[in-house]
Amino acid sequence: MTETLSKMHEGELPGLEAGLDPKPEWQPRYPGSGRLDGKVAVITGGDSGIGRAVAVLFAREGANVVLSYLEEDRDDEDTARMVEHEGSKAAIIAGDIGEPDHCQKIIDLAISRFGRLDILVNNAGEQHPDKDITDISDKQLKRTFQTNVFGMFYMVQAAMEHLKPGAAIINCTSVTMYKGADELLDYSATKGAITAFTRSLSENLVEKGIRVNGVAPGPIWTPLNPCGGASEEKLEHFGESTPMGRPGQPNEVAPCFLFLACEDSSYMSGQVLHPNGGVIVGS
Repeated sequence: MTETLSKMHEGELPGLEAGLDPKPEWQPRYPGSGRLDGKVAVITGGDSGIGRAVAVLFAREGANVVLSYLEEDRDDEDTARMVEHEGSKAAIIAGDIGEPDHCQKIIDLAISRFGRLDILVNNAGEQHPDKDITDISDKQLKRTFQTNVFGMFYMVQAAMEHLKPGAAIINCTSVTMYKGADELLDYSATKGAITAFTRSLSENLVEKGIRVNGVAPGPIWTPLNPCGGASEEKLEHFGESTPMGRPGQPNEVAPCFLFLACEDSSYMSGQVLHPNGGVIVGS
């Protein structure tokens, strides 16, 4: 693992899953049961990692998906083929969710291609490790919040016109929001904002019949980590600090998103699920 990781660096953000060795496990672990038949989902950061696993699992359960990504054409095209292999349809769109006009284009694509929108998965994010808070530049701070927080606001704003009672919004926060991360100060701060946004948006939309929940993954093996500037030493021991002693795989996280997207969670809103290897955190 570490031989390949050592060749990857922060300048390659957001990073290609095709370049990882070993490859993350995205394949669904069980047959579909039609829990999302006829639904349409938009997934930001849908090209790789957790987004890829969610897209393929949603497809297996019957949903058509729109995959939003920044610029990783190879990964996104691969994910679209995986979705179509499951018998569903995929539409892909590249661009920066930190720009409200682009978020509107993503939603417009979903409506023009599939005629409806039932599920919004706000998964895209970026991180930039720094050992000292004074190393965090103004540009980096603004960029991290632009992608991780502003992008979620823009996506929800663009989607609202099309979300009907029964729709679901699922935001990706992180274990770092609950336990902190000494070298991910700005990233962790955005994840705290996302959790607060999730709870507040749930209160705001519950009377409209729209459920809003979150997922807070622990250390998951995706391109975000080696391409987000993590050191070789951290990558070599990635995930070992969890009670399970290993990193998680994207297909161990995707079922949380499915549960929150379908009717199985019909009595849940404003909640956060924690696929984090056994770390005990406050909810």
